[in-house]
Amino acid sequence: MTPPAETPAPLTLDGSLITLENVVDVAEGRRAVELSADTTFRARIARGSAFLSQLLEEDGVVYGVTTGYGDACTRAVPPEDIDSLPQHLYTFHGCGMGATLPVDATRAVVLVRLVSLCRGVSGVSVELLERLVWLLEHDVLPVIPEEGSVGASGDLTPLSYLAAVLCGEREVIDNGHRRPASEALAERGLTPYRLKPKEGLALMNGTAVMTALGALAYARCAYLTQLATRITALSVNALAGNPYHFDADLFAAKPHPGQVDVAARLREDLHAPTTPRNSPRLQDRYSTRCAPHVIGVVEDSLPWWRQFLENELNSANDNPLIDAEHGKVMHGGHFYGGHVAFAMDSLKQATANLADLLDRQLALLVDTRFNHGLPSNLSGASAERLPLNHGYKAVQIGASAWTAEALKLTMPASVFSRSTECHNQDKVSMGTIAARDALRVLTLVEQVAAATLHAACQGVELRQQQSDAEPTPARLTAFVDEFRQEIAPLGEDRAMEADLRRLCTLIRQRRWSLYDA
Repeated sequence: MTPPAETPAPLTLDGSLITLENVVDVAEGRRAVELSADTTFRARIARGSAFLSQLLEEDGVVYGVTTGYGDACTRAVPPEDIDSLPQHLYTFHGCGMGATLPVDATRAVVLVRLVSLCRGVSGVSVELLERLVWLLEHDVLPVIPEEGSVGASGDLTPLSYLAAVLCGEREVIDNGHRRPASEALAERGLTPYRLKPKEGLALMNGTAVMTALGALAYARCAYLTQLATRITALSVNALAGNPYHFDADLFAAKPHPGQVDVAARLREDLHAPTTPRNSPRLQDRYSTRCAPHVIGVVEDSLPWWRQFLENELNSANDNPLIDAEHGKVMHGGHFYGGHVAFAMDSLKQATANLADLLDRQLALLVDTRFNHGLPSNLSGASAERLPLNHGYKAVQIGASAWTAEALKLTMPASVFSRSTECHNQDKVSMGTIAARDALRVLTLVEQVAAATLHAACQGVELRQQQSDAEPTPARLTAFVDEFRQEIAPLGEDRAMEADLRRLCTLIRQRRWSLYDA
C-alpha cells in the first residue's frame, strides 16, 4: 500500500486555474481551502461589487437585481424590495427532491462555486467568498437534494440550498450530523449572511453541481481504466491465455495512444516483452484479446473529458457577468452546461463498456468449457466437497445484473432537453442528470470490477496449484499478495456481500497504486 502522503498545503483561491485533482482532494477531505490575502485579487473582487452599486445608482436597472428572474425580467422590483429579492430567489427554488448529495460531492459543489466566483466577474463581495470558505473550513455543508436541475439556467434548485444555508436557513451536515443551519451557525457565533443584490443569482445561476459531480466521476473513471487493465492481466494469467496478443509492433499498427498504453501495461504485467515466431494458442476470446481496444477508448477520452470539465470548472458561468474593468454588464448564457452534459454522457457509455468487458472475463473464468482446466465456478473447496459448493456462481449472476443495469443507463441525457420556465429556458443541457447518471454507472462498474477482481485473484492462485502451470509473473504475484491483505480466498462457500462491499470501498478509495502515469 502506498504510504500516506503528507498533508498538502491549503488550496489558495485567487482566481487562478485549478485542476480536477484539486477538487477531488478537497472533496475527499485531504486538502483545506483558503481565500487569497493578495490585495490585487481582493481589489478585483471588490471592484465588481462597487461597479454594480454604481450601475444601480446611475442606470437604476440591472437584470436580477432590480427585475424579476427569467421570463419575469420585464417586471420591475420596487426599490424598497431589492434587498429581499435574493431571499425570494433561493426560497422559491427550495423544491429539490430525491436523495441528498453525499458529503464529498457537497464539498466539491461549494468549492466549484467558489472557484467560479473568484474569477471576479460575478459582482459579489469578498465577504461572500469568505463565507463559502468558512463552510469548507468548518465542514458545515448544505443538505442538497440531487434532483430538480435541468442544467440551464444552471443548477438553480440544488444551489438554492447553498444560498439558503449561508443565510441560516434549511439544513446542514455538520461534521457528519444533520441539523438546522441556524443551530450550526449560532453554535459558532456566526450571524446568518445577508445576500447583497446580485449574490443570490451569482450563487445559484451556474454549473457548480454538474461540474463538481463531473470531477468526481472523472477521478473514479480514470482509476477504473487502470484497475480494468490489471484485472485483465490477472484474467489472462488465470485462463492460461496468450500474453502475446499485446505485442508492441501489433499495436504500433493501430496507434491510438490510450490503446497502446493499455497494451504496454498488459505486456509488463504478463511479462511478455518479446513475441515468439508463432504463439502456442492463436486466438483468445475478445474479452481478453481486445481488452486494450475497449479500455483504450476510455483512456483516449480522458484528455478531452478533462479539457471540457476543467474549462467549465475555471469559468464564470452565471448571468449577467459584471465587467468592472471595461465598465459593462454582459448578458448571456454561460449557465448552459452542454460541455459537461456531453462529457458525462460519453463517459457513462465508455465506462459501461468496462463493466461489459469484465463481466465477460468473469463468465470465462467460472465456466469449465472456457477456463482451461480450472475448477467449476472457481470453487476453492476440496475435491470431496465440490458437489456441495458453488464458488462464484451467484457472483457471476450478480455481475451480469449490474452490467445490464449499467448498459441500460447509457441513454444520453443531453438529448432530452425540455422547455421550462414559461419557455424562457426553452433549450436546456440536462448536464446534472447526465452527471448523476454517470456516477450511478460508475458505481455499477465498480461492483462488476470488485466481483471480477475477486474471482481473477482466485483463478491465478488455482492455476498455480496445477503441476504444469507457468510461474505467475512477478507484478501479478505482488498484486495478489497485496490483495490478500484485504480479502481472503474463497474456500468453502460463504456469503460474498461483505467481501464485495469491502472491495467497492477500496476501489473508491483507489487502494492500489497500479501503474505510473
